Parts: sequence; structure tokens; C-alpha cells
Amino acid sequence: MSKILTLGEIMLRLSTDPGTLMTYSTNFTGHYGGGEANVGISLANFGHEVAFASKVPANPLGVAVRKHLKSYGICTALLRKGGERLGTYYLESGVGERAASVVYDRAHSSFSSMEALEWDFDELFEGVNLFHISGVTAALTKEWAAWSVELVREAKRRGVKVSFDINYRAKLWTQAECGAFLQQVLPLTDYLSAGKLDALYLMGIPENTSEQEDVTYYYEKMAEKYPNIEVFYSTIRQVHSASHNVLQGTMWRKGETTFSNVHTITPIVDRVGGGDAYAAGILHGILSGYTAEHTVDFAIAASSMKHTIHGDCNQFSAEEVEDFMNSESGAIKR
Repeated sequence: MSKILTLGEIMLRLSTDPGTLMTYSTNFTGHYGGGEANVGISLANFGHEVAFASKVPANPLGVAVRKHLKSYGICTALLRKGGERLGTYYLESGVGERAASVVYDRAHSSFSSMEALEWDFDELFEGVNLFHISGVTAALTKEWAAWSVELVREAKRRGVKVSFDINYRAKLWTQAECGAFLQQVLPLTDYLSAGKLDALYLMGIPENTSEQEDVTYYYEKMAEKYPNIEVFYSTIRQVHSASHNVLQGTMWRKGETTFSNVHTITPIVDRVGGGDAYAAGILHGILSGYTAEHTVDFAIAASSMKHTIHGDCNQFSAEEVEDFMNSESGAIKR
């Protein structure tokens, strides 16, 4: 299996009980998570050697983060200590036609307030085959946008494959800011999580007016603009309600678009982290030499399973995902 480095901010998520508005909530459930950490945990569950680089405060919350990561087999040697606080965000759980909503409380966190990169490049990239990072990290500060490019450049200089998830968050930066950043990092990217909206609003790709299917059109146009990128992937999600989604995975590789099986997820227990679970499934398939069909079917199965459990990270092994792919949906296992 591969040695993987992920880097980003990990936060405390505080969620309301379903059916309770945030403004009236007196009870919150806590979970630790962040895009890069979630991807790393899934990949560790799938049998890969994974390290997570971040910074957390030297207090009990920082200790809890370290224990959370270690419980899933993540190497925490690159987890720095210090700073003022652990970033948090609040999630008002959606039900039925009422969507979930998020309030961030992450300003001045230990990670976002770093004044310099606190890792030696040799320490970060020793023996690493794949480096995974997302646009959320670059969106935090101008410094982190510059450092993200620097880290990706260093990874490429060392022959490390780069996985990038655009993961655009309108509450963190503008489309123009994100688009300018992408022009620097995408020419250095090997595997990219990006879909139609990313192509339209962040990469300036013209809207599809041809008879070609949207998914294939936008993948091909992105590939023309960034021929260095080997794999593009994303999901197609039909939202019938906050509790009922239909999900399908897609992937473009070597000029071919592959679609996964379709999964109907109802009821949804917790949607947060579903995209990270899909990204990890795609990366696992690539690293394991799966066919395109097996890769997208595995990834969408992993994402669908994540929707059935609480918390930001997926908790299933590769064997459990494969078993789910081949089993009768919802049947009791005896």
C-alpha cells in the first residue's frame, strides 16, 4: 500500500439534534473533522500508511484531536502544538425540506494563524507517494494560499503525485480569489476533484451548448485546459430532501468518462464528509490499480456508507465497502 500525506485544518464540529434550530438549541453533539483529515482516515481504513500534518492547541481539545486521529491509525508525528484555539463550526441539522446550515467559528485558530510553515520538507515528504490537499486550506489566509502552492511545487519536485480537491466554500473566499489560486495549483495537480460548477465559475470554461452530455463535456474542457491532470472526478447528487438523496459517482481518465452505480440514500444520518469519503475511494482505486468501473463503484459505495453514520469521517474498511457493494441493500447479515 502507498504512503500518503494529507495536510489541512481539523476542527470541532458541534451539531444540533435533528428537529432543533440552532437559535434554540441547548444540546450539541461534538465530532472532530476536516476535509483532508477525513480523506486520510478513510485511506488509513483502506490499508494505506497515512500521515496528517496540522496544528492544534496545547490543551485538552488538541489532545482529543490527536487521540481521534490515532484511533484510526493516522500518524500524528506531523501534528504541531500551539496557538490560541481549535477552530470550530456549528451545524444545524437539516430535516426533510429544511436544509442543513453551517456557522463557522474558526478565526484565530492554531492552524489558520500560523506565521510560517513549521515542517521541514524532508520530514513532510520522506517516502511519500501521494500528497492530498484541498481548497479549504488555501482559502483560510493569503499566507496559506501561498504555502499551499509552495507545498504542491515541492511535492512535484520530489516526484510525489498531487491530489487536489477544490472544495469551494463561498463563506471563506470569493470565486475570483479561488479562480486565481487554481491557475497556480492546477498545472501541478495529478488527480482533481472538480465538477460542472467548478468548471463554469472557477475555471472560466464556457457553458455547454452542444449535444454532448454535461459531465463528459466539462471533464474534456478541463482536461484541455490542464492536460497534466490524469484523473478528474465528482458526484452527481439529486437532493429530494435533506433526508433523501440519490447519488452517482463519475470519473474521467485517459479520455473516458465512467459512471458508477446509482445509490438511493434514505434516510440520511449525516451527510457531512460524504464528498471526502468519495475522494478517498477514488484515490484508493487509483493507488490499488482498480479498473475505472471498480474505482467509481467502490468510491460511491464508500460515500453512501458514510451517509449512514454520525461524524465527519468514514469508519469502514475496504473489505466492508466491497461487501456492501456485493450485498443486497438493507438485508440483515446472519
